[in-house]
Amino acid sequence: MTTRLLLVDDHAVVRSGLRMLLENERNVEIIGEASSAHEAIEAALRLKPNVILMDIGLPDLSGIDATREIKKHMPDVSIVALTIHEDEEYFFKMLEAGATGYVPKRAAPDELLTAIRAAATGEVYLYPSLAKLLVRDFLNGGRPSEQPTSSELTDREQEVLTYLAEGANNEEIASALVISPKTVARHRENIMRKLNLHSRSELVRYAIRKGIIKA
Repeated sequence: MTTRLLLVDDHAVVRSGLRMLLENERNVEIIGEASSAHEAIEAALRLKPNVILMDIGLPDLSGIDATREIKKHMPDVSIVALTIHEDEEYFFKMLEAGATGYVPKRAAPDELLTAIRAAATGEVYLYPSLAKLLVRDFLNGGRPSEQPTSSELTDREQEVLTYLAEGANNEEIASALVISPKTVARHRENIMRKLNLHSRSELVRYAIRKGIIKA
């Protein structure tokens, strides 16, 4: 399947470099570029990419705001942060906004390509040094005693929860469990409501804390 990719960065030189790096990559089609958050939102809604490379430092709104707005209208699009920011504040805010990948601009080209391929299949990719921050926060943060437990879920919801936490999308879960994608979506809504979760990153955090998946 061809990855329909949207590039978002306010620097034309960066976008040009990304295009040179990616335009000859097999199964990757660059369908558009944007230099601001508002341009990114408009382009995403119009062009319907399945992966967006999103910078955080944009001249109007932040890439975090753009990610949140795009995910509101296009929940199935995968957004990978490609940014100079490597501190915890931006990292966690971007994940909470709905990003499924985070790669610093200093990363090697192979790392970026790996992140794009992972995002295209609905998987989560985090640059190793940043993944350590996430795992540390997952294992040490939060208030697990106050959080609802998975015992409130049905057996089928427990199965769907495991697949979701491992990065599977609705179609993949439907195929694995021999149910319809609409049924998966309904189970997903019930899981998020029962566990009081609001994003995939919160769901992954919950699954690691509870031992449903390994960090």
